[in-house]
Parts: sequence; structure tokens; C-alpha cells
Amino acid sequence: MMGTVSQDEQFMRDALREAQQSAREGEIPVGGVVVCKGRIIARAHNLTETLTDPTAHAEMQLVGMAADAIGGKYLTDCTLYVTLEPCPMCAAALAWAQLGRLVYGASDTKRGYTLFTPSLLHPRTEVTSGILAEECGTIMTEFFKSHR
Repeated sequence: MMGTVSQDEQFMRDALREAQQSAREGEIPVGGVVVCKGRIIARAHNLTETLTDPTAHAEMQLVGMAADAIGGKYLTDCTLYVTLEPCPMCAAALAWAQLGRLVYGASDTKRGYTLFTPSLLHPRTEVTSGILAEECGTIMTEFFKSHR
């Protein structure tokens, strides 16, 4: 299931476009895509402000959309690309979905799942981190600079 670096960067750029859309909407700029069999089956970004729902993280949106797209609750053949390391809530949802592979850009040094429970994901989920990490981190830094 392992992707190539260029493939990972290509799909992370799609996730970054979602994050940019999120920022334009006044949401914390986290975006992602789910890829299955080489094509994007879901794309989403944070909607916590829009929906006034603290659980409306990009990953939570993506799990539901991807499951709907494939017609099943297990995402074992899918890769989720997200610009920021998932929080524990999202990592748990990815575990329940039995995600095949997680690729994230920037580490979340305050709320990332690896700080609290590194083993939270499904045991078979492959993880790749640091793809376009600088670009993914910059969009967050710029957003918070402009909103404080």
C-alpha cells in the first residue's frame, strides 16, 4: 500500500488546497483527501466553525465521505492525506474505520495523537509523516498570526 514520495506529495498538495479553502472560510486550515485505488474519493476540510460542531474536523468529514463512496465502513484499501497530524479523536475514528494508510504533513505539537496515545491507530495502519511538512505548518502559522 506504500505510496511513492511524488505520489504522496501530489495528494498532499490536494489536501493543502482543502486547507487553503478552510482558511478562506475562517476555519482552522486543516484539509485532507482520501485516495482509493489511485484516485481521490473524498475531499474535505475543517468545518467546526461553520457547523458549530467541535467534532467537525477534516478527518471526521473524510471518514464518513469515504465510507459512503466505497459503500462500506472499513477503509482498509484507502490512504488518508491530511495536512496536520490527527488529534486523538480523529485517530480513534481512523482506527474504527481500519484505515489502510495515514499520511500527514505537519506534526501537531500540542494536540497530535502521538503525544497522547501513539498506538491509537489500527495496528495495520501504515503511517507516513512529514510530507510537505513545511508548507503544511506554514499555513497554520500564518492563519494564527492573522487571527490573533
